[in-house]
Amino acid sequence: VQQSQYPKREFRGAWIQAVNGQYLGMDRDETKRYLTTMLDNLKRANVNAIIFQVRVEGDALYRSNLEPWSRFLTGTQGKDPGWDPLEFMVAESHARGMELHAWINPYRARTKGTLRLSPAHQFSKHPERFIGYESQLFFNPSLQENRDWICKVVKDIVSRYDVDALHIDDYFYPYPVGGKEFNDEMWFKKDSRGIKDKGDWRRDNVNRLIYQMHKTVRETKPWVKFGVSPFGIYRNISSSPTGSDTKGLESYDALYADVLHWVNEGWVDYCIPQVYWEIGHSAADYEELVAWWAKHASNRPLYIGQDVNRTVKAKDGNQQARKYELQRAEESVLGSCFWDAASAANNVDGYRDFLENGYFRYPALMPEYGFIDNKAPKKLKGVKVVENGKVLAWLPAKKAFKKGMDAPYRYVVYGFAKGESIDTDNPANILTITDKQCYKLPAGIDGEYTFVVTVLDRMHNESRGVKCKLEK
Repeated sequence: VQQSQYPKREFRGAWIQAVNGQYLGMDRDETKRYLTTMLDNLKRANVNAIIFQVRVEGDALYRSNLEPWSRFLTGTQGKDPGWDPLEFMVAESHARGMELHAWINPYRARTKGTLRLSPAHQFSKHPERFIGYESQLFFNPSLQENRDWICKVVKDIVSRYDVDALHIDDYFYPYPVGGKEFNDEMWFKKDSRGIKDKGDWRRDNVNRLIYQMHKTVRETKPWVKFGVSPFGIYRNISSSPTGSDTKGLESYDALYADVLHWVNEGWVDYCIPQVYWEIGHSAADYEELVAWWAKHASNRPLYIGQDVNRTVKAKDGNQQARKYELQRAEESVLGSCFWDAASAANNVDGYRDFLENGYFRYPALMPEYGFIDNKAPKKLKGVKVVENGKVLAWLPAKKAFKKGMDAPYRYVVYGFAKGESIDTDNPANILTITDKQCYKLPAGIDGEYTFVVTVLDRMHNESRGVKCKLEK
């Protein structure tokens, strides 16, 4: 079923990474300016979710008593940068009406470029819990103490920061290099849990972590979502009759990530497969993969991960419009996410302009997560025009919840000129989505005007609207 050209609800995300060292060489003020400029540019295109990398290699881009400061901030692991990037990004994203998803890498403990680990790093304290592979270091996925540690970190982030989601990407067992084996044979022999095939045992190790992470997030703050962004190919048809018609590396067989199992068991709250290839790619065709994920992974909200640069620089020309048409043709695809945020924000080959003037022309509410909560919040107590017709203000219901799942989280203001029908299903009528209890009216609004204001709770359930008329 073809979706509306302008859906009222759609996930529009962007990944802001640290791992490539984009902050290195910047001081605190330069980094803040860099990030806020990116957010402002993404806001212009009505992006509504930022996925911000806060744990690259058993480290922290936030103030932590568990793990050392990331070297991707200062160049030296453990060195205090003098500010808290996660705290800053939560505030700045929320001020622009965007969700903030804290993105962590669970297993990776050292990237190739890291030469020195801090004494506060877990490897410095428990080297026996790690496995080296191709100049990198990984938390041994088979150890329960590592799963417990990772979940302790997750609980710490979710409990102390007002994040909207906890996010992990495609790094589980390491990407294989030249047929070299990941050396976990000793642990397989020691504790196979009765599983005969090592691949199945590795998948079970990852399954156990995913289940425990989801449980940790849900028990810490029930309204915080847990999302995953797996490699774009689950399995090729040559490996499984239900696989996609592709010929690339497989998430299931090479990284031991059984994503469909997590989706179908409800262990993740959304899934963003990284479908970074072009339409017509010989080994991994975008069109084939979007249709495959739409068919097989719709038990939880499904968004498509897009590679900005590969999309605009495809051999047969910019594929952005064609990709969005394919994606919106799938009823179960509820949004997309850009890799990487900077390329979209910087308008590479007009990427942001296309969204701003086309597909993302109007604001969008988040997709609903009814399996977490589907109860709409109470409508507002009242809405009125104040300050000589310049400001719209409102009050929450008397018995509105003060905190938790059902607390007022955002307010949606719809506007209708004289004679226009009141249609709150059309996002073209959204004037703003705000966390404030007032809205300064734009200069162009004069004469008779009707406003409708609704409440969104933490899961973006929407209340009934309350009307207010401006008469001049």
